[in-house]
Amino acid sequence: MGQTLLQKVWDRHAVRVLPTGQTQLFVGLHLVHEVTSPQAFDTLRARGWTVQFPERTFATVDHIVPTIGRRRPFLDVMAEDMIAALERNCRDFGVPLWNLGDARQGIVHVIGPELGLTQPGLTIACGDSHTSTHGAFGAIAFGIGTSQVRDVLATQCLAIEPLKVRRIAVRGRLPAGVYAKDVILSIIRRLGVRGGVGYAYEYAGDTVERMSMDERMTVCNMSIEGGARVGYVNPDDTTFRYLAGRPLAPAGEAFDRATAWWRSLASDPDAGYDDEVELQAEDLTPVVTWGTNPGQAVGVGERVPAPDDVPDGERRGVADALDYMGLKPGTAISGTRIDVAFIGSCTNARLSDLREAARVVKGRRVAGHVKALVVPGSAGVRAAAEREGLDEIFRTAGFDWREAGCSMCLGMNPDKLEGRQVCASSSNRNFKGRQGSPTGRTLLMSPAMVAAAAVSGEVVDVRELIG
Repeated sequence: MGQTLLQKVWDRHAVRVLPTGQTQLFVGLHLVHEVTSPQAFDTLRARGWTVQFPERTFATVDHIVPTIGRRRPFLDVMAEDMIAALERNCRDFGVPLWNLGDARQGIVHVIGPELGLTQPGLTIACGDSHTSTHGAFGAIAFGIGTSQVRDVLATQCLAIEPLKVRRIAVRGRLPAGVYAKDVILSIIRRLGVRGGVGYAYEYAGDTVERMSMDERMTVCNMSIEGGARVGYVNPDDTTFRYLAGRPLAPAGEAFDRATAWWRSLASDPDAGYDDEVELQAEDLTPVVTWGTNPGQAVGVGERVPAPDDVPDGERRGVADALDYMGLKPGTAISGTRIDVAFIGSCTNARLSDLREAARVVKGRRVAGHVKALVVPGSAGVRAAAEREGLDEIFRTAGFDWREAGCSMCLGMNPDKLEGRQVCASSSNRNFKGRQGSPTGRTLLMSPAMVAAAAVSGEVVDVRELIG
């Protein structure tokens, strides 16, 4: 029997099996940001340790940085302290840092691929749960906690449990107005937010094969929201075309040799899987979350459920979510009034996402009661969008056009909801308080759907606006 990509990459990076049954896994690339690294670096300094492989470690600032008013020192003392700590730590330990003002700065899961750091066959770790994004390239990418950031800095290794593999095949052509975000939200809705616990998700099928790298990154990004530890797509010509010419990717003959090796890592045709799931693309519609986890979602033409509509074990959660969101059972999700529209995050802040959103808002205006903002995923994305004139389309429509950062995705910076505001968001989590207000409410959807909600003032089917 053949091997999956997960098995191939795992075996090549396994140092040994530990007495716990975990694998000591060598980490090929370690990405660092300002929030989960200060304590890790402090431990190294206190114990007299060094960063084992500084050439495999790269840092940027994204989570806590303002997207406007970036003059230092920041008014937020904690943000200023975290940035200063990262600057000091990178300087002391010899780690490259893409700081504010650098053309390479941005959300860590946007700039890794953009710069060519993210490559097939790598094991990748970062102190951020959405590191699964990098699996779009055929890498095995893990989000880790601060103590594990310390471990990787000091040893370049992780202790991690072996994973099963579930193959999720999506077949057919996506209808117009249905995007990669709708695909992954549909998968999570079907399998549940804990359905992937103990698994790596391998995304396959002709729908996924036709996806751009941006779209594949969106799908892999939210694997963690379905409980999976890892999500990946087998590398192919689409992957290689994306990487060709990237600043930190191999070049010339080295790229040709790398491509041959990368191609060999794809799961074998006779590989065995622990589980297999199939979805038909033609059956999918734009998806909107209505509750307080990404699995609580409906198609834009559907109604939110009642507690009696779900299995016994889910009824309390549904009732709690309905109460928090202020929704009545059977309410149509379309027509839900919004107060804020946010286009951004590591899930959906790449150039293609901004293009689709701009296509919706061009020639229209943001509804009078809606605050709308677009936050590019990197300085590079921002510059490219401005070259295409996308910033002017958004500004003319009434959106704020911001600097790169995580922004309103997690509310660790000045971009936050206020009170009970409802936000149409292209981000990845709709947990209680996620966007900065303990009572704020988040509706997850694709960037195009966010744009449609912004100009309509309420949740609408984007297909009605794009024809």
